[in-house]
Amino acid sequence: MLRTPHSTLLCDIFNHATATPDKIALVEGDARTTYSQLVSRIEACASFMQSLGLCAGDRILLSAQKEPEFIYIYFAAHLLGVVNVVVDSSAPRERLDYILGIVKPTVCFGDSKGDGSCRSIPFDAIPLDDAAEVHLELPHLEATDVADVMFTTGTTGAPKGVCLSHANISGSASNTNGFIGTCADDVEALALPLSHSFGLGRLRCVLSVGATLVLVSNFANLKSFFTVLDQEHVTGFGMVPAVWQYIKRLSGRRIAKFADQLRYIEIGSAAMPIEDKLLLMDLFPKTRLCMHYGLTEASRALFSEFHANASNLGSVGRPASSQVEVQVLGEDGQRLAAGVDGEICVRGNMVCRSYYLAKDNDDAFYGDWFRTGDWGHCDENGDFYLTGRKKELINVGGEKVSPAAIEDAILSLGVKDCACVAVSDPNGVLGEVPKAYLVKGDTSIEIDDIKSRLAQLLPPHEIPVVWEWIDQIPRTQSGKIQRLKLKQ
Repeated sequence: MLRTPHSTLLCDIFNHATATPDKIALVEGDARTTYSQLVSRIEACASFMQSLGLCAGDRILLSAQKEPEFIYIYFAAHLLGVVNVVVDSSAPRERLDYILGIVKPTVCFGDSKGDGSCRSIPFDAIPLDDAAEVHLELPHLEATDVADVMFTTGTTGAPKGVCLSHANISGSASNTNGFIGTCADDVEALALPLSHSFGLGRLRCVLSVGATLVLVSNFANLKSFFTVLDQEHVTGFGMVPAVWQYIKRLSGRRIAKFADQLRYIEIGSAAMPIEDKLLLMDLFPKTRLCMHYGLTEASRALFSEFHANASNLGSVGRPASSQVEVQVLGEDGQRLAAGVDGEICVRGNMVCRSYYLAKDNDDAFYGDWFRTGDWGHCDENGDFYLTGRKKELINVGGEKVSPAAIEDAILSLGVKDCACVAVSDPNGVLGEVPKAYLVKGDTSIEIDDIKSRLAQLLPPHEIPVVWEWIDQIPRTQSGKIQRLKLKQ
């Protein structure tokens, strides 16, 4: 039994290896890894890392590949107090160079994307012998020590390094499992990327309760994904709204054949139209359809469950657990009354301690309240609603306008996709006005028609003044609009 009080997540995994050593922890293709083997290989990786001279506080660049070796290294680093800097190896060279220059890792593990300044070790070069005897010298660590540095995808500006402590990641897993109800009997298919907090969070949630995790490369091959759901008797998975659009378009209602099998689906990372929520409820009448809200810095702060909140699907939910507090604060950091828009602010066991660079901490907190940068309000029942990103709000003659509200109205008219940003008023009167970028798709609607019909949906100051048809709206992998690219 592991006795490292700094990480309850690690303790849980090691306890499962003692209580249920032959239980399958990981599935990758035909390969099966038991909890006993999982712990043995985590220890083997930790021993290898110590042989390289890695010590508590050192940083490693860890390529987020969907392979068991990634998981072994990831938890071995936690065991030793080595800090994981998790990256997407397919990210642009410019982004990787930026991260390397900031964190200056000692070793790069996985698909080598180093810049030659440190040693690079591919996963297949790591010795893994289940029979080998391992002797580890474990340092004294605290729950508040940094475990991971996750760099934000960033829809505007340079990515920020989010410092997550052992307590943060354990707390997030506990909050999430408490809401969704993931348990040891579950089998989860993980097709989300591990380079983002959603996918990595699902990995931690599953292993912390002693369930089985099936590694799936991605959602691209839906036939293969459905085969995994069937053959492995999968009971849950996570997805972003953009993936649901893909599944819906290519498979129609076929996924409903798993309705009696799937206990839960977690959704997050971007907004989902209410009509899609209703469709999921129709397809999965007995499945817990859980949608989270929360940035990398404050993972899964709010949760809603579609069936339980069927009369209020426009809300992003309520605090995930009793360990999470969420408030709407004004420009002075004071709490605002119900129904009044302000900045969504969060504190709790899963909220990051700081950013990696000191300069990024400027204006990041009101005391111990993390400022999400999201604009919204809370109603009298305690349900929260988002109206947009604070930095993306358009100041039209002193009126704050949410681009998301304009986009929802335009999309309701049949346009395939759209995005709104602030531009200077061409008439020089209002300061800023909305500009709409449109992707036509199959519709024959013209801009004059859109403007005319928007007059029935929006107040005059919210109707875009400048319009432009484009081929595609730039988005992140999780579906968030990259407004900065539209302004360039």
